[in-house]
Amino acid sequence: MHISQTLRRAVQLNGQGTATVFANRRQSWIAFENRVARLAAGLIGLGVKPADRVAILALNSDRYLEYFYAVPWAGAAVNPVNIRLAPPEIAYTLNDSGSKVLFVDDAFAAMLPALRPILKSVEHVVFTGDGTRPDDCIDYESLITQSTPMADANSGGDDLAGLFYTGGTTGRSKGVMLSHDNLVFNALNVVAEMGYDPDTVYMHAGPMFHLADMASTFAVTLAAGTHGIVPRFDVDTVLAFIQQEKVTNTLLVPTMINLLASSVRIGEYDVSSMKRMLYGASPMPEAVLNSAMEQMPTVSFAQGYGQTEASPIITSLGPEHHVPGGAKLRSAGRAAIGVEVMVLDKDDQEVARGTVGEICARGPNVMLGYWGMESATAETLRNGWLHTGDLGYMDEDGFVFIVDRAKDMVISGGENIFSVEVEGAIYSHPAVQECAVIGIPDEHWGEAVHALVVLRDGVSASETEIIAHCREKIAGYKVPRSVEFRSEPLPVSGAGKILKNELRAPYWEGKQKLVN
Repeated sequence: MHISQTLRRAVQLNGQGTATVFANRRQSWIAFENRVARLAAGLIGLGVKPADRVAILALNSDRYLEYFYAVPWAGAAVNPVNIRLAPPEIAYTLNDSGSKVLFVDDAFAAMLPALRPILKSVEHVVFTGDGTRPDDCIDYESLITQSTPMADANSGGDDLAGLFYTGGTTGRSKGVMLSHDNLVFNALNVVAEMGYDPDTVYMHAGPMFHLADMASTFAVTLAAGTHGIVPRFDVDTVLAFIQQEKVTNTLLVPTMINLLASSVRIGEYDVSSMKRMLYGASPMPEAVLNSAMEQMPTVSFAQGYGQTEASPIITSLGPEHHVPGGAKLRSAGRAAIGVEVMVLDKDDQEVARGTVGEICARGPNVMLGYWGMESATAETLRNGWLHTGDLGYMDEDGFVFIVDRAKDMVISGGENIFSVEVEGAIYSHPAVQECAVIGIPDEHWGEAVHALVVLRDGVSASETEIIAHCREKIAGYKVPRSVEFRSEPLPVSGAGKILKNELRAPYWEGKQKLVN
């Protein structure tokens, strides 16, 4: 499979149809393909070679979509950077991946002075914005207009299509290697699950760097539909775009759906064009889902469960099971088409239905491995199964119910936050003797980062001081929302590990699940 074949099919089926809508710009699939071929040639002219990594740090735009196609057209691999990271974290992903070219827009050009001194591999920065081009940056539009369209490099199959960085339990982010086969197989799956066709108008409202939104990026193109794009999520912007462009499909993370449902603004706009809304990336509070379904009764809701390592879809829960109070509504659905899912014990043996174990998957969607991390790859893909780190059970009908996470991870607003990374920031404060970071229930974000801290003898520090210290070290969304000080040492196991389950228990008492 080739990512570029999804584009060629769109041109073949719907060449004069609208490919992208962004701000005041619209273009057909024929025009889109021409720009992609020119941009790919421009990258080759900058010295990009097959399998080189090309990164982007930007808000959503039509140019972001062109990047997703031009890079593989040139035979290289994409590296979409999480826009919520702090400069040192961004530099890590760029340096670790060895990215040769960086695309940056107006929103993040101001970071360049802080980034440039700590970048090791980036040779060129391409400015994709509409504002004033920063010094020493290449103009995006000039790169396209001054380049002659090149033939597709025909990268495909197991060739590396992209590196997608996700949090690491050791404090080091992992670069998930996804192939062309991985991403196109997922696209085929999503087309089937979502019913995409040439009449589809999909709205990119979630961040385009995230695999949750990207689950539809190549799928909509494969179906020759239209990509409608807003820079970032905003309640009125999203509702106005749905009304104006007659959006039929979108994906929103639960936090976004909560903001829509709680805004009481939905009734002020015409959203009757919406056919299906997919949600994923974090657990959906049932009350939020019921409110959204009540306010948008003509919209069919669907859930996708997965992770970056699975490109990302593992299971799906269709509209037929989105019935308030329904027996399957709290599940994550059943195995996606072509994906095998099992619940395994610690010896990788399948457990009985209804028994909790680790959710594991295998299929053409499973990653090649982690970039430069052979041992972590072997551990995650042991015995031929992708071990998700999520604990759950499967009922007699094949529906998967997630009950907890084996990894020390907090999911807040759809973002994965690994506790060890936050703990590292807290431990760097001179007053801290010991700390543990856990996720606690939060009505707005699903889960909130909570820190438990034991201070050194004879010193003091306030909650405000600890939070401010963390804000200097890590991205804002990872910073603890609350800090609790303990006078006694934190509880530990016989092996000396802090018993986080014991620390979490009071906050989750009475909950049916240990995730929110």
